[in-house]
Amino acid sequence: MSDLAIIILAAGKGTRMHSFQPKVLHGLAGRPWILHLIETAKLLNPDGIYMVVSPNNRAPIELAVSGQNCRFIEQKETLGTAHAVLQALPQIKADHTLILLGDTPLLTGDTLAQLLRHTPVKGVGMLSFEPENPSGLGRVLRDASGNIVGVKEEKDASHTEKAIREAAVGVYYAPTSVLCTLLPQINNQNASQEYYLPDIIPLALQAKHPIVALKIHEAMQGFGINTKNQLAIAERYLQRKQIEELMGQGLTVIDPHRVDIRGKLTVKQDVVLDIDVIIEGDVIIGQGCTIGAHTILRNVHLGDFVTVNPYSMIEDSHIENHCVIGPYARIRPGCHLHERAHVGNFVELKKTQLGADSKANHLSYVGDAIVGERVNIGAGTITCNYDGVHKHQTVIKDGAFIGSNSALVAPVCVGEHAVIGAGTVLTKDAPAKQLTVARSKQVSIEHWNKDK
Repeated sequence: MSDLAIIILAAGKGTRMHSFQPKVLHGLAGRPWILHLIETAKLLNPDGIYMVVSPNNRAPIELAVSGQNCRFIEQKETLGTAHAVLQALPQIKADHTLILLGDTPLLTGDTLAQLLRHTPVKGVGMLSFEPENPSGLGRVLRDASGNIVGVKEEKDASHTEKAIREAAVGVYYAPTSVLCTLLPQINNQNASQEYYLPDIIPLALQAKHPIVALKIHEAMQGFGINTKNQLAIAERYLQRKQIEELMGQGLTVIDPHRVDIRGKLTVKQDVVLDIDVIIEGDVIIGQGCTIGAHTILRNVHLGDFVTVNPYSMIEDSHIENHCVIGPYARIRPGCHLHERAHVGNFVELKKTQLGADSKANHLSYVGDAIVGERVNIGAGTITCNYDGVHKHQTVIKDGAFIGSNSALVAPVCVGEHAVIGAGTVLTKDAPAKQLTVARSKQVSIEHWNKDK
């Protein structure tokens, strides 16, 4: 069993978010920000993660983090952070406990690991930082020798104390036994009439427990999110961090301020992202790929030397080497483009395999289809895959040519090297190596007068 338990305090009402959604479930880089914090906590390999929630927000939070093996404890009355921790302590068996605030998702595993390393065995450790504007935060109080003597919440701070730049993050680490002994001694004699967790500091000093305050040099790690504006600031910070890390691995980004990664991006060398590219979910981009401006990639695997031209959207699909997509193409879920396939402007694919060297370059819809190699799909072609009740499959075999403005009414099969004449409505299988045409005969009528 690990020597560490982690408590995440997430019972806050989030009033300043002006939302019916629990605060910690608001999106950050494409997922609820509480998941970022849980992911960071797991890097420490704790015995358990205990999340303190309110009766009102428990159900949605529990649903959002299902599968994360968190244990939930309700704080039935929001009486302060010390009171919240006390609700969880009876369930904790580990010797040491790390306490995190649910609204600080930008912390890193390295920072938390440093706190654990630098805190003496029987001591109390905390994180502090110097934000640009410490307004609203508890100030760290030190004596003339620089030793920490307490944390004063802003509501209770004097004018001199409010001028202090160093603020508490709200993260504390201590032996579980020390927490069990000291937290019940905290009172609520303050402006908010709440039981403040930082009030453990003077109690620990009185009990001769050493205090360590580890100052975070990168202040944004301690940034707390309580408003939509603060959420937007955190989003931009996290996006910049992700982009900088990937650029360090060789990714070329035309404008790092105009790319969003809302998931996990894995890249090989010589990949270029143009402006306003959005990455969502799990995306892998192979060597030498170029992603055009205003493109959205969601759960996509791109092979090597793929070109995605501007204003394209690809989701839940696999694109092999040397394919060319767009501009203005939409590849919907379940598609597999084989090597050197081309999907051009205003073409939509859904649940389709497009064979090697096949092309659908203009204004077409191909859905629920298996397209062979070296097939040319003309402009305006559609596969009529839905009869109003069921979806049906279209098969186009190797080397076929589909003339412009054709409709292939599924289920239907086009044979190898077949040619479908322009304007055909195909309702029966087209034989291999033959020209198939199905359209009304052109008629010209003399002496017709539309005014009569």
